[in-house]
Amino acid sequence: MEESTILYLFLSFISVIISLNYLFQWRKHPIKLPPCPPSLPIIGHLHLLKPPIHRLHHSFSQKYGPIFSLKLGSRLMVVLSSSAAAEECLVKNDVVFANRPKFIIAKHLGYNYTTVVSSSYGDHWRNLRRIGATEIFSPARLNTTVNARKDEMRRLLARLSNASRGEFAKVELKSMLSDLTFNNVMRTVAGKRYYGDEVADEEEAREFRELMVEVAKRSGTGNPADYLPVLNWFGLGFERELKKLAQRMDGFLQKLIDDHRSKKLQNNSMIHHLLSMQQSDPLYYTDEIIKGFIMVIIMAGTDTSSVTIEWAMANLLNHPQVLKKARDEIDSLIGEENLIEESDVPKLHYLQSIMYETLRLYPAAPLLIPHMPSADCTIGGYDVPSGAVVLVNAWAIHRDPKVWDDPESFKPERFDGNGEKIEHSHKLLPFGLGRRACPGANLAQRMVGLALGSLIQCFEWERIDGKEIDMIEGKGSIMPKAHPLQALCKPRPIVNKVSY
Repeated sequence: MEESTILYLFLSFISVIISLNYLFQWRKHPIKLPPCPPSLPIIGHLHLLKPPIHRLHHSFSQKYGPIFSLKLGSRLMVVLSSSAAAEECLVKNDVVFANRPKFIIAKHLGYNYTTVVSSSYGDHWRNLRRIGATEIFSPARLNTTVNARKDEMRRLLARLSNASRGEFAKVELKSMLSDLTFNNVMRTVAGKRYYGDEVADEEEAREFRELMVEVAKRSGTGNPADYLPVLNWFGLGFERELKKLAQRMDGFLQKLIDDHRSKKLQNNSMIHHLLSMQQSDPLYYTDEIIKGFIMVIIMAGTDTSSVTIEWAMANLLNHPQVLKKARDEIDSLIGEENLIEESDVPKLHYLQSIMYETLRLYPAAPLLIPHMPSADCTIGGYDVPSGAVVLVNAWAIHRDPKVWDDPESFKPERFDGNGEKIEHSHKLLPFGLGRRACPGANLAQRMVGLALGSLIQCFEWERIDGKEIDMIEGKGSIMPKAHPLQALCKPRPIVNKVSY
């Protein structure tokens, strides 16, 4: 009884502190904040947050306008749901909005907010961005690992061909695509396979797969302790478990670096290249910087690519006329005797239009990565205080009828080979906008383009029992299908060109 009384008094004290904080903020900042729904004491609008969050925010924008706010515990969140607001925030005021909010996961898995994704805007971030642009994501660097991605694609094609044995057979694509993208990324990063057969080290691969499952469980911006820190004081948050996970992950990544350093592995991996840079500039190319880059590429470049390919294939199965047109383009420009290569994708304009239309309707990160203003500012006539969490609802912008004709329909023709031009108009923003847009967009588009083009070229695809594929979103910050994609596939003769 005495313990419960103490707890009650303590929570009451915290409630008073938070209320005083709100009063102080109200007096300190201009009071024309974006409109918001009615809120509860202490928790604010936390009780309203139910997945899928991007649809929830869209419903709020329909009622309160394209710029609205939410009080999430001790934090203010501002959500932008129009291309004009997104452009004003991330292009016209991109320096002010170039910071990231401090979330617990970025503290521990992001090496205390020092990665290119989580670090504050400044000299350190600019150096990281330069390293990423020149030493990791440049076309020249990506070309050095093209054979690894080609090899992984050939393995998937052989796997599908063996499963069907010349006839239509049911396959489940989600797990296969996940294996493909993880192996692609890890071969680019470390020169190793961790999924499927012929893994480099089975025990190491098992440890990596377990770590990835744990990281996926804790990803996103939905941790209540980020908005009510008091939860961690009572051991009710997940920070303690996250610290343990971060220690395990750091140990795994350090071993990867040490193996490359001690064995002097001669490969084209990112680790090998950055270690060579470390020899000339050891004070900046530290092991921690390298581990930070590995974490970013793993977390941002795996599930995002696999779910995009899965959504694209689901759309093609529901629109067989689009699938046929894409296959005809590939057969015409690549030929029926040559397997598609990564370098072929840029000239396949209809295939690229399919990719852009998939990214429009089903952006892998529907709310992008949160931003945080470094100073008080205004967006759309509303005051946004420094330190607020700012989300851009790309999913809502991509379906805005004021911007897109017939926005709910899957129509690749709307791009007509002008995807990059439309992307630069700020109507399409699957990779973000401004100086903190995704630095790995080029790698993602290469992987998605090669995979999608190969699946179209090498197989006939049909729906199971002719039933339309459901297009329901599942839970998660990386927007998955609610139900893994299953389909019937049958090899085309060109599969015989796959040597495996």
